Amino acid sequence: MRKPVIAGNWKMNMSPNEAKILVTELIPLVKDAKCEVVVCPPYIDLAAVKPILEGTNIKLGAQNVHWAEKGAFTGEVSAAMLKELGVSYAIVGHSERRQYFGETDETVNKRARAALAAGIIPIVCVGESLSQRENGETDALVTAQVTLALDSIPASDVERLVIAYEPIWAIGTGKTATKEQANETIAVIRAAVRSLYGEATASAVRIQYGGSMNAANATELMSMGEIDGGLIGGASLKAADFSKVVNY
Repeated sequence: MRKPVIAGNWKMNMSPNEAKILVTELIPLVKDAKCEVVVCPPYIDLAAVKPILEGTNIKLGAQNVHWAEKGAFTGEVSAAMLKELGVSYAIVGHSERRQYFGETDETVNKRARAALAAGIIPIVCVGESLSQRENGETDALVTAQVTLALDSIPASDVERLVIAYEPIWAIGTGKTATKEQANETIAVIRAAVRSLYGEATASAVRIQYGGSMNAANATELMSMGEIDGGLIGGASLKAADFSKVVNY
């Protein structure tokens, strides 16, 4: 049985003081969660929330990670730096990183491999735009993204990582894929893993849905057999809202 993982991506929100308040409110609301719970604050908040989360069931995640161990990469943060701060997960290849900051499938692969080497679980994001979906390109696109993102990663590591299907057209737009659409595309992603690594790895890897999952739709999305959790944006910025998703 795959243990679902629900991760809150705070994006560029919450000062360190606001972050401390949010996780303090969240802890008692999710202490009995049957899924794995992750919060991914901005880098500047990680040190502030780390001591508050110690001893709880909430894991600390980062929103990105660089592939180099160190060096002249202004504004970037290495996996070793994150590991020392107690980070367990790192989002790589989010659609906003691809859209605004030039992330490619190649850099996503390099970041994922660096995270794994440091003992951090990457949440590898894939997904299509509205025009790509309307043109019938979804299956081919996510298959290609998965294939390139997992390049040279051994099966044992693939079984540990998380893939997030985030239809770009359903992020921050209020639109959500139907539970059937989400389940079908995640099945395509799992089939891509199966063709690369075989049935055991495909059955083990956890694949989240990341397109405007919230308190109102989490239960029906999580009822689908292929969906192993969610990558939550706006609904993760209020403890009450996020806890409703976690306790679907």
